[in-house]
Amino acid sequence: MTEHPTSHEGRQPLAARSQERTRPRQQDAAAAAAAAAIPSPAAAPNPGPGAAALAEAQAATRREGDRLRFVGAATRRIARGIDLDEIVLGLCRASVPTFSDAILVYLRDPLPVGDERPVSPFVLRLRRSDRLRHPDEEGGEAGPESERLRPLLSDPTADLMPAAELCEVRAGGALAEVLRGVRPVFGDSAAARAALPELLGPGRPVPTGHRAILAPLRGRRRVIGAAVFVRSTERPAFEASDLLVAAQLATHTALGIDKAVLYGREAYIADELQRTMLPDSLPQPTGVRLASRYLPAAETARVGGDWYDAIPLPGSRVALVVGDVMGHSMTSAAIMGQLRTTAQTLAQLDLPPQEVLHHLDEQAQRLGSDRMATCLYAVYDPVAHRITVANAGHPPPVLLHLGGRAEVLRVPPGAPIGVGGVDFEAVELDAPAGATLLLYPDGLVESRLRDVWTGIEQLRERLAATAQLTGDDHSPPLEALCDDVLDMLGPGDRDDDIALLAARFDGIAPSDVAYWYLEPEDAAPGRARRLARRALARWDLEEMSDEVELLVSEVVTNAVRYAERPVTLRLLRTDILRCEVGDDSPQLPRQRRARETDEGGRGLFLVNRLARRWGATRLSTGKVVWFEMATRG
Repeated sequence: MTEHPTSHEGRQPLAARSQERTRPRQQDAAAAAAAAAIPSPAAAPNPGPGAAALAEAQAATRREGDRLRFVGAATRRIARGIDLDEIVLGLCRASVPTFSDAILVYLRDPLPVGDERPVSPFVLRLRRSDRLRHPDEEGGEAGPESERLRPLLSDPTADLMPAAELCEVRAGGALAEVLRGVRPVFGDSAAARAALPELLGPGRPVPTGHRAILAPLRGRRRVIGAAVFVRSTERPAFEASDLLVAAQLATHTALGIDKAVLYGREAYIADELQRTMLPDSLPQPTGVRLASRYLPAAETARVGGDWYDAIPLPGSRVALVVGDVMGHSMTSAAIMGQLRTTAQTLAQLDLPPQEVLHHLDEQAQRLGSDRMATCLYAVYDPVAHRITVANAGHPPPVLLHLGGRAEVLRVPPGAPIGVGGVDFEAVELDAPAGATLLLYPDGLVESRLRDVWTGIEQLRERLAATAQLTGDDHSPPLEALCDDVLDMLGPGDRDDDIALLAARFDGIAPSDVAYWYLEPEDAAPGRARRLARRALARWDLEEMSDEVELLVSEVVTNAVRYAERPVTLRLLRTDILRCEVGDDSPQLPRQRRARETDEGGRGLFLVNRLARRWGATRLSTGKVVWFEMATRG
């Protein structure tokens, strides 16, 4: 007897049959020739009943073996898909032309995720439809596989039905009953004869006989779609055993889609969680310009714990932070958020960098013994042109000087945060005007192709080469410099996410700084007004004298009211005018509405109305109240 053509095609895995699939009709001819070579019972000389039964049993065994091999190869191909489209494509390519001549895959729109409550009625959308091109069509047999498979078109001569794009599954309808039954059914069964027109749309032709199989796609909790397998009249119709094959294909596809949707949602949530924990925009502190970049890992759902931050500090200083929580998961992203929040809180206390890392280490230990992270914390002072750096197991920063020389700063490496019982050490270094400090994680310099120190040296050379393009007297543009640094990443270098922070040190010249100590006495506000007037005259800002003197007087008056030691007054001139008043009282001022009979209480109200910005920061030795005003012209 002649074997089913599908049996011969299934004798080797689909992935190894690229040549066969480009010439399906030749393959069918070869299969027919092979089948003809098997002696039939009629041609055998005087076959006995035992010989005929044995030949039938051998043929059935071969067909069953072919089906098992086909199902194994097809499910492996489906399982190779990572996202939704790859899984659906794997089903189509595994089915056409080996199992069917055409396939339509419908999925719920939208696809439910996890424990989401399904809506009723729900809609099925045609996600993909592939078919075997007819030999008479342009391209014919010689076309590559990508050309032979194309969306189904309305072509009556192909004996393959067109399909509607959307289908609403009504509760209690014929299609809903078939999908609820889970098992595939032939297209000419009583259930499918009513369900297929509902799925394909009214007036659409439906294949006759056992030439169509309707298979529900059921995930872990609910039906998520349906697949329709179709055979043309040029090949044998489906057999009863093909229902089992369709069931296997549908089951593996549905479970893969379920996993891909859930996996994609978790990856999206984790990525959004991490992005929302990073700063939306960087501050614009006096004397330094900042730029940053963040790149997620190249691999899907490789969510990490990299973060960066820039935190303004009293005295026009700024804290620069970059860290990396070990691991890649939503837990890593959540821990990153906690550590970043802790670092911001500690920075507002104006603690030394080594103390900040010490408290971060304690916080990491409270989160769990296996919660480790690396972190580098630096404080830049634009007035002193110095930077203080403390490190906790992070790659050392690179400083690019104005002349084009790039150096890796010698910073004690320290132990990662979370180890516990380790002292951190801070170093103070020069931060000359025009220099650029680059803070980065190990994901930028380490990969499967190179170690950390090789990557750091390549980074240093890349920065030096970029600086030479702009000459010795000009620093390279900060944003372009960050992009150029990321360009050094190769295809195999994106194993980890990358958070990059660059700081261009402009500094504040000594001639633009005025600093005084004031005794906490009643005459202090008057003296502060006179000193501020002289500084403004030296800077050709006399037109601001009235407003500045008024605000300086109000802030100094509040300071000397509670101070026991001398009060500090500092004026900084850059593109804005900044005034800072410090005292030894930790109590922060707050704005309140003064009553008509009150003699005071209007100082901060005036500051809030006249100043561009103002604020107060608690220090370990007291507090600093500051305000900023725009310079005219």
